[in-house]
Amino acid sequence: VQLVESGGGLVQPGGSLRVSCAASGFTFSKTVMSWYRQPPGKERELVASITTINTTNYAGSVKGRFSISRDNAKTTLYLQMNNLKPEDTGVYYCNRRWEPLFPWGQGTQVTVSS
Repeated sequence: VQLVESGGGLVQPGGSLRVSCAASGFTFSKTVMSWYRQPPGKERELVASITTINTTNYAGSVKGRFSISRDNAKTTLYLQMNNLKPEDTGVYYCNRRWEPLFPWGQGTQVTVSS
């Protein structure tokens, strides 16, 4: 299994960013997938999930601002982040929703700052 996150960067408050996760080594289309993030000095937390039939779920702090999607043909997971806030800063990771989790990728750093 390999999970490779990309697309992070530095963005001003109110800005937008889309991060991607290229997945391989498992049946992506049959796996409920999630985005997680780890803010500086804090534990990793669940941000959003998407089922195999594209039902989505979001943490309360990002609902209405973030949108998770998947492309099964490309085995890629996406997270569109709008109206970003400084508290969205952290390293973003993708993984399956339920235990046992896959080995974590390197993540992609998102920094929201003016």
